[in-house]
Amino acid sequence: MTARKARKTVTSAETDHIVRPISRAAVVMEDARRAGLLDGEATEHLSVRLPKALVDAAKLEAGTDKPTELVRIALAMLAKPDPSVKFLFENYGRLGKDHTLDY
Repeated sequence: MTARKARKTVTSAETDHIVRPISRAAVVMEDARRAGLLDGEATEHLSVRLPKALVDAAKLEAGTDKPTELVRIALAMLAKPDPSVKFLFENYGRLGKDHTLDY
């Protein structure tokens, strides 16, 4: 038999410098919370049938397996869109007066 290698215990001080990625869903929900969109009682009810592939892909992207949380994230994304994305959609296909295309 071979001896097992002892595992090193990692302390939080050793990992404090590591920047952990924040999910897009977490950012969207925090923006919605700050805007007051999540305040009050949850009184509205939605019932919908969706293709399984769409739901599975959305759950994977959102990082959740809970249907209610998935719908909250989706609605928050629609209700509080990213200002950069909104700007790009509003200005799609437009160039300034002085802009020329050099080929």
